[in-house]
Amino acid sequence: MSNPASHRVDDVLLAEPRGFCAGVDRAIEIVERALAQFGAPIYVRHEIVHNTYVVNDLKAKGAIFIEDLAEVPPGATLIFSAHGVSQEVRREADARGFSVFDATCPLVTKVHVEVAKLRREGYEFLMIGHKGHPEVEGTMGQLHDGIYLVEDEADVARVQVSDPSKLAVVTQTTLSVDDAAAILEAIKVRFPQVREPKQQDICYATQNRQDAVKIMAPQVDVVIVVGSPTSSNSNRLRELAERLGTPAYMVDCPEDLHEAWFDGRPRVGLTAGASAPDVLVQQVIARLRALGAVAVRRMQGVEEHVRFPLPKGLGGTGLDRPLPTERSEG
Repeated sequence: MSNPASHRVDDVLLAEPRGFCAGVDRAIEIVERALAQFGAPIYVRHEIVHNTYVVNDLKAKGAIFIEDLAEVPPGATLIFSAHGVSQEVRREADARGFSVFDATCPLVTKVHVEVAKLRREGYEFLMIGHKGHPEVEGTMGQLHDGIYLVEDEADVARVQVSDPSKLAVVTQTTLSVDDAAAILEAIKVRFPQVREPKQQDICYATQNRQDAVKIMAPQVDVVIVVGSPTSSNSNRLRELAERLGTPAYMVDCPEDLHEAWFDGRPRVGLTAGASAPDVLVQQVIARLRALGAVAVRRMQGVEEHVRFPLPKGLGGTGLDRPLPTERSEG
């Protein structure tokens, strides 16, 4: 008898782009180069990126992930995660005498620089983002006061600012593009003089991956997002697919797949958050093949060639990483 499960999946459509972005690629490379150059242990404040596989891989190589700088011994090498840190954390690290390498994504750093610049000009800020996310804590922690978090349109209606004519808005880089646009519109209605970013704060990779899901979701019966539960941009991809009417699930590893998801849904769309490595995508593809998938097709999509420079002092180890677009397909 044939196994009914083998006929659950017919074909897989791969989103393009998907997976690692330039900021994640750079952050992982910083940890790997620091380990090669200075030896283990290397301390990292917070998960370098929000992916279980990546964090466990770096732990095995000698990285130690901490939240409190008191856990780091004097004179140790410390790396700030891709999400960025507050000025208070920077001051504490300096006071404790650590050798620090900053893996903050340059697109997050751009937001920090803009906040500092406009604050000197007397501006207050509304930040569109999710409470408790380390990127939000890092950006809001650039200032002592004068920056207010708005998570939805109801927050916009409640917030009180000193001078509506000196108000600017910034956003977390990994938000839903559509949700952020709706909140920004509510801000502009209530505060018509608000200053918007010169360029959208939501990063190119978040935008591109969401755009790919918008194209992919209507073509398939179910969407699988490879990403960890703590990954903001991965969660937004799953939510977006469901908003478009396609059932969607997020998996941290191929073992998270449930065969029942594919009952009566033979066409599978597959994408990955910006912190999810391609090795996990390939493992999920292998699992889908075991469930009967014969064809694995890649969408046409935006090609990403962004590459960010490493911090000074981490060159010449012989290590290198491929550009985020250099991937093998299953």
